[in-house]
Amino acid sequence: MKTHDLITNLTTGLRPVERHAVGRRLALSATAGMLVATLAVLLTGGMRPDMGPVLDDPVFWLKSAFPATVAVAALVLCGRLSRPGARTGAGWLLLALPLLAVWSASAWLIASAPPALRMQLVLGQTWRVCTFNVVALSLPSFMATFWAMRGLAPTRLTLAGAVAGLLAGAQAVLVYTIYCAEMAPPFWATWYVLGMLLPTAAGAMLGRRLLRW
Repeated sequence: MKTHDLITNLTTGLRPVERHAVGRRLALSATAGMLVATLAVLLTGGMRPDMGPVLDDPVFWLKSAFPATVAVAALVLCGRLSRPGARTGAGWLLLALPLLAVWSASAWLIASAPPALRMQLVLGQTWRVCTFNVVALSLPSFMATFWAMRGLAPTRLTLAGAVAGLLAGAQAVLVYTIYCAEMAPPFWATWYVLGMLLPTAAGAMLGRRLLRW
């Protein structure tokens, strides 16, 4: 086949991609994952019994803002990494800020607390089950995000898979906050972050296989 004929065959019938198609696809997958994870929480453990009063506590909103900001940053990076050659830009900075904030607050609280209470700030009451619960809740978003990105055009597959896993982990933590009663930043900085990192690592390992196109 001549080069001209090959190009003609490849371009015949092509239509322009709809504007914001990448954003809509990722938003759909993120929403679906969040809804399934929320439904799982409500059907198994339910919301924390003091949800009404705790809504007046600014610490609860800071606790929710942490994974929400990470999720937004990861969603932005997923969109960038789903386009060949697109720059990730300030997405990494947006991702780093909430992590640095919660780690800084945790370090200050631990340093300020009496030595006998420091370990309790980190462990809380639910450290044995927290990370497992977050990872389990991340599965719907993990599958939905990989489905969305597989239908796009990522080229840095390991990195794209890692960010997809991070998005799933952050969404899971955000959903988990309606159930989890832990209110100490050192707890979030340890077990919530670990719950995000495990899906991130899984995504990095699976990205090259599952996102190939």
